[in-house]
Amino acid sequence: MKILVCISHVPDTTSKINFVNGDSEFDTNGVQYVINPNDEFGLTRAVWFQEQQGAKVTVVNVGGADTEPTLRKALAIGADDAIRVNATPTDGFYVAKQLAEVVKNGGYDLVICGKESLDYNGGMVPGMLAGLLGYNFVNSCTELTIEGTSAKASREIDGGKEVISASLPLVIGGQKGIVEEKDLRIPNMRGIMTARTKALTVIEPVGAENATKAVKFEKPAPKSAVKLFNADDIDGLISALHNEAKVI
Repeated sequence: MKILVCISHVPDTTSKINFVNGDSEFDTNGVQYVINPNDEFGLTRAVWFQEQQGAKVTVVNVGGADTEPTLRKALAIGADDAIRVNATPTDGFYVAKQLAEVVKNGGYDLVICGKESLDYNGGMVPGMLAGLLGYNFVNSCTELTIEGTSAKASREIDGGKEVISASLPLVIGGQKGIVEEKDLRIPNMRGIMTARTKALTVIEPVGAENATKAVKFEKPAPKSAVKLFNADDIDGLISALHNEAKVI
C-alpha cells in the first residue's frame, strides 16, 4: 500500500500574529513553524500502517524552500520520503490541484490530509482533492483501519459517530482521534540523522488558477476588562448581564 500524507507548514500557536500590506498578508517575521497538528495525527497513523502492514509513506507539501525543515521533521518521525511542490500555497483550490497531480503521478492508494490547517482553517483541500481525483472521501475521520483494498473509517457527526466502509483509493480528512496525542512521536536522534539521508524531491507546480483571494485579515477584538460586583449587588449584576453583556 502506498500512502501520501499531505503536510501543511503552519505557525506555532505561541507565535505572535501580525499582518502587513493593509492587513492583506500574513507577516512571517519572527514566526516559528510546525507541522499542522491535524496532519501530524494523520502522519502518525500512516507510520503505524508502515510498521504493521508494510506500507510505504510519502509526505508532500506545497511551499517554498523554507518548508523543508518541516518535511525533514516528518521524515524523522518515520516517513520514507518527501516531495515539495515548489510553489506558494495561495489558496485551497491551487493547493488541491498541485496535490492531485502528485497523487496521479505516484499512484497512491491512500491520501491522508488533516481536515483543516491551523492557519486559515478553510477545510477545503481534502474535499477538493478527492473531487479532482474521483476518489472516495471521508472527512473529520477519527478512526481508520485498512484490510487489503477495503477501509473502515469513523467520523464525527452532530451528536455522535458515523462508521463508514469504503474501498481504496481513498482520501481521508483526519483529526485527533485517528491517533491520540499520547501516540504522537517525537523524533529521536536516530530518526533525525536518518532523515538527512532520505530523499526529498522538489518538483515544479502545474498551471492552476486561484479560485479565491484574501482581501483583508482582522484580529479578534481584545477582551474587555473584568467588571466586579459586590456580593450583595444582585440588581447591578442582573442589569449588567441584561443591558451590557446581553445574555439575559
